[in-house]
Amino acid sequence: MIITIDGPAGSGKSTVARKLSERLGIPYIETGAMYRAVAWWCKKNNIDIEKRENIINALSNMNVRFLTAGASFIVMHDGVPLNDELYNPEVGDLASRIAQIPEVRKFLTYRQRTLASYGSCIFEGRDMGTVVFPEADYKFYLVTSLEERAKRRVRQLEEKGIKVSFEETLESIKKRDYQDENREIAPLKPAPDATIIDTTNISADEVVETILTSMSGAH
Repeated sequence: MIITIDGPAGSGKSTVARKLSERLGIPYIETGAMYRAVAWWCKKNNIDIEKRENIINALSNMNVRFLTAGASFIVMHDGVPLNDELYNPEVGDLASRIAQIPEVRKFLTYRQRTLASYGSCIFEGRDMGTVVFPEADYKFYLVTSLEERAKRRVRQLEEKGIKVSFEETLESIKKRDYQDENREIAPLKPAPDATIIDTTNISADEVVETILTSMSGAH
């Protein structure tokens, strides 16, 4: 069983996917973390992403692994999990730029499909239901107001010990939306057969209940 949860930055995808994963007992894959891992690797190794050959070489040399353990998804580097390093705002901005490079998308799409081949998974990201898993069993797309998304992102970063201003976060999300929606390959948009859920005024638990109800009604 493949479940996809797509939506823009800060729409609550990760929280909902994690809670749904706990309810169903299957792993969720935070595909944004995979793009962030590539961005982190490029930043760590001072790779100029403007040159295509640099990116292709970086991908073949990148010793970052993507694993599932029970219901958890882990990004590993040299045997150590990468956590807060991936959520630095600079890495996030770089990830959005890297996501526009066809070779990076191809590289990560292959890895996402490989993870799916091991068993049931929840995949959350930007193009899971449209490009990576067009035949997914269940597809959901989360939408949320811009201000609410900025508030959530500030809260999420503060929980990780990263201090950011609301205004900067709002601008960063606007920029990220524009890049995601206007890129040539796999632009951010709902799949035609996705269930759209507005999460602005409801809790993550309520979103999960909506998803479970929708899934049970589909059969």
